[in-house]
Amino acid sequence: MYHGVINVYKEAGYTSHDVVARLRGILKQKKIGHTGTLDPAAQGVLPVCLGQATRLCDMLTDKSKTYEAVMLLGTVTDTQDTTGTVLETHPVTVSEEEVRKAAESFIGDYSQVPPMYSALKVDGKKLYELARAGKEVERAARPVKILSLVVTRIELPRVWMQVSCSKGTYIRTLCSDIGEKLGCGGCMEALVRTQVERFVKEEAMTLDEIETARDEGILTEKIVPIEEMFSAYPAAAVIPEADSLVKNGNPLKPEELCQGESQAETIRVYDSTGRFMGIYRYEAERRFFKPWKMFLNPEA
Repeated sequence: MYHGVINVYKEAGYTSHDVVARLRGILKQKKIGHTGTLDPAAQGVLPVCLGQATRLCDMLTDKSKTYEAVMLLGTVTDTQDTTGTVLETHPVTVSEEEVRKAAESFIGDYSQVPPMYSALKVDGKKLYELARAGKEVERAARPVKILSLVVTRIELPRVWMQVSCSKGTYIRTLCSDIGEKLGCGGCMEALVRTQVERFVKEEAMTLDEIETARDEGILTEKIVPIEEMFSAYPAAAVIPEADSLVKNGNPLKPEELCQGESQAETIRVYDSTGRFMGIYRYEAERRFFKPWKMFLNPEA
């Protein structure tokens, strides 16, 4: 079984679930999880967690992301992208300067109303299921953050942008909101996710490339090991007498760490033989390190 995170380049036409399903066939293992959905028409970076690394899915889902998007001004659709039904069209008479100013005004904290065509749930039902049934429900605005937005090219009615944003941000809604602010409406025409945390587009592999790497016996070197995902945290090993404690996922006292950084708040913990065991966090009140993410059985 493979354990770690693989940088998949999701091609247009696949859902994130399609990617996981095909990977299960390629890798011949069930324990696989993706780290946040990409719309079927979108392309780009989709980190996928394998084996014990599925415990990291929530961590990667929470990370900020970077996209390259093409916004089409003057067109309003029911899905906020060009895959949907056109509801309105308007002439685009704004200047390039007005486009840049409107787009850049969204940098920072931003209350965004999620689109009806999304996987978010209301009363247990996914919004896109309600939308397909012709129903529209009230959606509360959610706080998101646009970390950076750079307009890289303008050929009206199209606008190319590079956007870095917090989790939960819908780029097609951003395009729609920019179009609304300009008074002509807008939607998203194309989207490529270029980065999620350490994973970048240039190093991502298509499913066909992953299959080829498997056949050539080089796939393991394309997978980021679990402990590398925590390289920002200091490392510490336990004394031999504490091996049984860490192998059972028990708390550790600072004096049970024999080397490395034992004063940090969050640390990578290894047993006395150097085997990575998990991530611990220090609880000052109790004066011990408590397990946060454990990887005790890499063959599970």
